[in-house]
Amino acid sequence: MKTKQCLVIGLGRFGTAVATTLYEMGHEVVAVDHNEENVERVMNLVTHAAIVDASDERALRSIGVGDFDVVVVAIGTDVQANILATMNAKSLGAAYVVTKAVDEMARRVLERIGADLVIRPEHDMGVRLARQIATPNIVDTLDLGGDYAIVEIEANERLKGSLRDLNLTGRFGVQIIAVSRAGKIEVTPRAEDELRPHDKLVLIGTSHNIDELRRYLGE
Repeated sequence: MKTKQCLVIGLGRFGTAVATTLYEMGHEVVAVDHNEENVERVMNLVTHAAIVDASDERALRSIGVGDFDVVVVAIGTDVQANILATMNAKSLGAAYVVTKAVDEMARRVLERIGADLVIRPEHDMGVRLARQIATPNIVDTLDLGGDYAIVEIEANERLKGSLRDLNLTGRFGVQIIAVSRAGKIEVTPRAEDELRPHDKLVLIGTSHNIDELRRYLGE
């Protein structure tokens, strides 16, 4: 795995989690915040931590924001500071900027000023939790963008038999990438392979087609 140079701006709970996890995974992480207490809390948990006001373009230039592979703007409730930090990072040449938005309006603004990825952690987790509650056989979901996603589901009685007979591609427009059974993973399974209850399937498809499969499994 290639080591990435990461800058995390804003060291609340979300920003701290991002910064410390990236560091634990072996990446070089510079973490900044305008609050001294927040900086001191992560001082020994990242590569470098500093007190920086990211809404000040000169301050971001001084730490070389354009040299990082990824910049995460995790400023929480201060929408103006969030927007300014995102705008400054992009104008100073940051290659990839991920920004946290507090609401839908902020998300639209952040996308317009050039954020490469805008996330709403509480909203996104709420949607994910609702889907898991509504369809508990859906184990996890990875949104690929462009209306495509990868999901992991657990097979039930409705997904029992050979892949040829189940014909998930023809019926639902989803493609099986892998099957996991008792800890063993079969990548690109064959048409004659049999599915059993509790097998875990990794599927790729459009959100619409995956929702169709969800409805089928939930009947």
